[in-house]
Amino acid sequence: MSYPVFFQPADAWVGDLIPFQKDGEFWLFYLHEVRADPKPGTAWNLVTTKDLTQFQDHGVALPHGTANDLDFNCYTGSIVADESGVHHLFYTGQNPANLGPGGLPLQLVMHATSTDGMATWTKHPELTFGAPDGYDSADWRDPFVFRDEAAGVWRMLLAARHSTGPERRRGVIAQCVSTDLMTWSHAEPFWDPRRYITHECPDVFQWGGWWYMVYSEFSETFTTRYRMATSPDGPWTVPARDSIDGRAFYAAKTAERDGRRFFFGWIASKEGNSDDGAWQWAGTMAVLEARQNADGTLAFGFADELVDSFWDDVPLELGSGLPLRLDVPDGYAAAMSANPMPTQFYAKAVLDIGPGTTECGLLLRSTADGDHSYVLRLEPKRGRLVFDRWPRAVTGEAQWHVSGDVPYAIELERPCDLAPGRHTLEVVVDGDLCVAVVDRQVALSTRIYDLPTGALGVFAGEGSVTVTDLEVRKRTDN
Repeated sequence: MSYPVFFQPADAWVGDLIPFQKDGEFWLFYLHEVRADPKPGTAWNLVTTKDLTQFQDHGVALPHGTANDLDFNCYTGSIVADESGVHHLFYTGQNPANLGPGGLPLQLVMHATSTDGMATWTKHPELTFGAPDGYDSADWRDPFVFRDEAAGVWRMLLAARHSTGPERRRGVIAQCVSTDLMTWSHAEPFWDPRRYITHECPDVFQWGGWWYMVYSEFSETFTTRYRMATSPDGPWTVPARDSIDGRAFYAAKTAERDGRRFFFGWIASKEGNSDDGAWQWAGTMAVLEARQNADGTLAFGFADELVDSFWDDVPLELGSGLPLRLDVPDGYAAAMSANPMPTQFYAKAVLDIGPGTTECGLLLRSTADGDHSYVLRLEPKRGRLVFDRWPRAVTGEAQWHVSGDVPYAIELERPCDLAPGRHTLEVVVDGDLCVAVVDRQVALSTRIYDLPTGALGVFAGEGSVTVTDLEVRKRTDN
């Protein structure tokens, strides 16, 4: 069978990723999430990839401590190399039995080093430190370290919370500085917008003349966002489209290779492996490539390596062939493939959208009449891509007892520019995972459990669309 598009260990789930690029290879450390009761400690595991399409699982990289250690759970952090080539790993240590003054488990910054190229790590518990006065001791996590060459110091950013203020708006990216990576001094906050509960998994990088700050929040929506500035000291501005993806893609952190920037995160699973199940913490690893627009804002899409790994054409039996025009000024029309799609495929549709069109897009795993399917719906009048499905949840016996008051899957709405003209909609499907990209600008990831097979279709509602190109490819079976 073909190899999977998205990495997940056989016995667990992928939590927060800590990506590091070494000699052209991505070392992707991740929180190894085991869903068991009682819950074991959390370790850092490692998977590596050279081509972003095939992954080698190396198992445990940083073992968690015992039930009596401060790092029974080894949570998110970062890795840097000093001038001598020694690698420094900073992580969050937490033990549910180690409580702070507020009765919640303490979160602590902990340190390990490697002198053998990250093959093994030596922990340094004597270098552990927690939150200073004025910060919540239970929120002092995700240390991200980077070198500020202009200032000649190392800077550490932390997901933290003020100890006072409105409960929902205490989030702050705290900051410590160091000259030797061993001793750290508290500094003024790196970013203090008083807007979110907290800013998880902070990440900062420079690209050309711009600096970017990445963080994940769960108070307004569950999502990873970014800000941009011309200096690491700000001021940080909010781009028009400031989120990397939707609800399902979370805790993304970045790594660079050959001038390209990649965002590594996880697509959340759902309870009961059901479309109606609640989102869970952790899931399956996914990667998006960021591309820099002329104004410095970031666009998100598939890496070319991923797209090129699908090269075996899947025949499409779609109506009278291409170009295919759907012209329904006050109605709806769809055209379905006569053949079902494989469980793993890449599809690309070029849609020429007419002025005033209400909706158009792709149907996934559809019935022959296009009625039951997953829906990637472009809504030009609202400037968005949404993910939907039919049938929706049934709430009673009457005809109207359906979730008709829910216009699409909650938090799976992505803003995009859909002016009249040609737009490209790409999608990768692999089992219960689906990622869509519009114009190599906007990404949307989700899970698709309930409809395991079906056809591919195109549709239009209240307007016109011409499908000028539609291709489907799969990976050759191994």
